[in-house]
Amino acid sequence: MTFRISRPAALTSLALAMAACYAHAESASSPADTVVVTATRTPQPLANVISDTITISAEQISESGAGSIVDLLQRQRGIEIARNGGAGTASSVYIRGANSNQNIVLVDGVRIGSSTTGAANWSAIPLTAIDHIEIVYGPLSSLYGADAIGGVIQIFTKKGKGAPSVTAFAGYGSDKTREADATLSGATGGEHSFSYAISAGKEKSDGFNATRPALSSYNADRDGYDKENVSGQFSLQIAPGYEAGALFLHSKLESQYDAGASAYDVRSTASLDTAAVYGKAKLVPNVDTLVQYSESRDKGQNWSSAAAAGYSRIDTKQTDITVQNDIRIGEDMLQVLYDHRKEEVSTNGSNALNRDRTTNSWAASYNARRGANLLNAAIRRDNSVYGSKNTGSLGYGYDFTSQLRATASYGTSFRAPTYNELYYPGYGNPGNKPEQGKNAEIGIRWDDGVNALSANYYRNKLSDLLVNTTPCPFGTAGYAFGCAYNVSKATLEGVTISGATKLAGLNLAANIDLQDPKDDSSDKRLARRSKKHGNVTADYRIAALKLGAELEFSGDRFDDAANKNRLGGYGLVNLYATYAFTRDWSALVRWNNIGDKQYDLARNYGTPGSKVFAGIRYGYK
Repeated sequence: MTFRISRPAALTSLALAMAACYAHAESASSPADTVVVTATRTPQPLANVISDTITISAEQISESGAGSIVDLLQRQRGIEIARNGGAGTASSVYIRGANSNQNIVLVDGVRIGSSTTGAANWSAIPLTAIDHIEIVYGPLSSLYGADAIGGVIQIFTKKGKGAPSVTAFAGYGSDKTREADATLSGATGGEHSFSYAISAGKEKSDGFNATRPALSSYNADRDGYDKENVSGQFSLQIAPGYEAGALFLHSKLESQYDAGASAYDVRSTASLDTAAVYGKAKLVPNVDTLVQYSESRDKGQNWSSAAAAGYSRIDTKQTDITVQNDIRIGEDMLQVLYDHRKEEVSTNGSNALNRDRTTNSWAASYNARRGANLLNAAIRRDNSVYGSKNTGSLGYGYDFTSQLRATASYGTSFRAPTYNELYYPGYGNPGNKPEQGKNAEIGIRWDDGVNALSANYYRNKLSDLLVNTTPCPFGTAGYAFGCAYNVSKATLEGVTISGATKLAGLNLAANIDLQDPKDDSSDKRLARRSKKHGNVTADYRIAALKLGAELEFSGDRFDDAANKNRLGGYGLVNLYATYAFTRDWSALVRWNNIGDKQYDLARNYGTPGSKVFAGIRYGYK
């Protein structure tokens, strides 16, 4: 192994994590009663999943007091973030050291993201619309295709069940942050049951200054945001084994940012829209078939000045047709999948980006259990304008006892070149190839219902990385500042340990990542990634009152590929309390960054100081 984390630092951090509590296989809920979908594309108990997976529950989200989904994800193991200011500004999410465009983001099974940048617009995703989140670590290209190098994050909006009910929340906090949301949901009984959920929410904040004086675009003002969303899910049980449904999400974000000392209101808008219709059928007793058509749109507009040249627009539309067959063979599951994906880009700028491309994919996976042995295997072929790519994965788990399991897996993955890397004038090259990844990992999990142990070691070797190369190897005309080219290699290597235990009503949890994400071509650490980061949480319930504390910490990072601009490490302490007045009414008070710590997620960009938020919730179940 070539794992090059400082030994004293690694051992000290590991000792602290293990002293805090026993390690835990996932941070949100017990594996015994949690069902996840993302790891295998079909509902499966978390206890039977080989892939390293966690869930973030509805209760965790409601208690988080987070200003955005990025704030929430920052508190999860294996994840780091970068952001150019507050909750409404451009953000990146790194999973196990992988770039933001090397991860897939799904909303209710619908893939989102920009085809020009290759990444999801995290700031436009509304936290108020989310019911729960699943995070699967490691390569999943054999299940989901291009870009699943570091992992997959799937966001689930609220779904109807049970008797008709209404839930609502309203809150207010620092920077005049206002938040409100409401959901109407339920389901009818009988042979032809119908379920429904309709949610709407709004967030608005005056914000804080996105930049610091050392940045050339600095402006001494507040950079606020205004976000609104509406979502819905509907399903009808046509007959036993037959179901039809539809779902949608619309979110619009208006945000301010700095572009120098100008009186002009520099701002941007971003819209995220997803929609899908699907049908499920049990054509024969052992086969479940899903047919789904989905669309997602990522629209962005920017006003950097009053001049006509200061306006820009980039729209991405993705459409997917998926046919999935889950075939039960005894206790085993064979899955056969076809997927047709079309991407379209429209801009008011270069016509070179106004084009479309299609990807046709075929995949098969097999999940089996034989006594104490678990096995999964998957293969996939994707065909597109950048060529054909074959990926595969193999995972094995062994249950020594009902509490102790060891796992091992290997998988290949790839990232498709973005439109910018293929076609952008003076930067892109139509001959660029996909990036490739080869990941191997081993893990161990212990869970006795009260205490548990989990540790995972991974090593992901990446090749043909697309980076900005100067001078450009295929000509100089129009490429004065370099071009995107497959020249780099990288290694994402690390150990993740997470933990939880219960002590007389006190719940303790901790996680730590010890990693070495580096560019093999330069032997430099990848930008904006630390060598260690983690979280410690504790909560205690006294009757209807719940008190909680959190510690977020990170080692230093570099803001540039050359590792010249260092971003210092930091530690943040958050406190929160919830109180249930009755079965239906509860209150939340949260104080984030109680020490008013100034820290950096991106060089010369602001981060939240000490912030307080309080709210009232009705109808939480």
